[in-house]
Amino acid sequence: MSQAMGLDGAKALMVFILYALRFQQKAQADIKVGNAINVFNRYGYFSISMRVVPRNDTDHSWIFREPTVDVFTNLPEKQSLKRSIGSGGGQVFQGDFHMEFCDNVKQLLQAYFRDFSVERLDKPWQAFTGSWSKFTLARNLGLDVSYVTGDHCYVLVRVARHRETADLEMDMESTDLHEPVAKQVASVNVGDSLSVIEFVRSFGSHYVTSYVTGNSLYQVYVYAPNAYKVIKERLKTKGVSQISNQELIGYFSPWYAEHVGKIQSASGNATVENWAHQRLRVKFFVFGFASLLKLHGDTKLLSELNGMLGNEALLKLDLKTLAPAFKDIQKRAWFHEVMDNNLKLWEVNM
Repeated sequence: MSQAMGLDGAKALMVFILYALRFQQKAQADIKVGNAINVFNRYGYFSISMRVVPRNDTDHSWIFREPTVDVFTNLPEKQSLKRSIGSGGGQVFQGDFHMEFCDNVKQLLQAYFRDFSVERLDKPWQAFTGSWSKFTLARNLGLDVSYVTGDHCYVLVRVARHRETADLEMDMESTDLHEPVAKQVASVNVGDSLSVIEFVRSFGSHYVTSYVTGNSLYQVYVYAPNAYKVIKERLKTKGVSQISNQELIGYFSPWYAEHVGKIQSASGNATVENWAHQRLRVKFFVFGFASLLKLHGDTKLLSELNGMLGNEALLKLDLKTLAPAFKDIQKRAWFHEVMDNNLKLWEVNM
């Protein structure tokens, strides 16, 4: 890989990029900040209606298809939407590259969904993973199921390309409601939990305050606890920037890791994944494998990937409760009390 690509290699790269661009052309984020959703409708199953992990479906034209409701008025005036097409400002890659150390499976799931927030949920990642079996978890994270145990530790490495960023530019406290919503709010009575439940059924429990779409490549490395502690302490003490690429690749190779997971894209884009398996192959002693760590500090590879990761998956999402719909302080407090009770029941029972 250190030598320049020949003509055949250059042609192959162009084919990869053309297919990747064709894959991403029609994907749409059918989601609007300020619109409301009911988190109870699909709690534990959000990965069905939001493209956050690879799926077996053949229709890649959607990113978000959870039903939403337009609750607040004049939303277009309060939205900020930014789109990134190509490289800008001299940036080689528009997004982020990071690794996260996870002592167990629970922390691994929490790390993967770190940028997904659901107000008043203690474990927001469970809204996506509560229904996952061990086999589903292994498939979604690119692991052999035999390593989804209580005996291993993990490192999640991910590079994410941001394509569309949207958020609400102002506080929603002073925002008016559409007339049907206002009528339902008026019918909510303090002490009557059913009136709150009926409101949630009609208009939702939370509204979208921000989101980021794009795509990512990620890889999970599995370790025995002793090796994991050594590597974690070494990187914590020295920092990634102070460690040579050779040493870094070694830590994330079968020499130390019990299992090197597959490189996968959040959208399930097989073309980008194939590119990664070919272009990110490394050799460490007798081991040959694909590693996302090869991207570290390699501006050429990052530049190639920057153009290939399209607007195909949901990378970040922030949901807040519909409390701003309730201007009366007592009604708002009652709304939150009912919401808290129900949310905690869902978290415990999933």
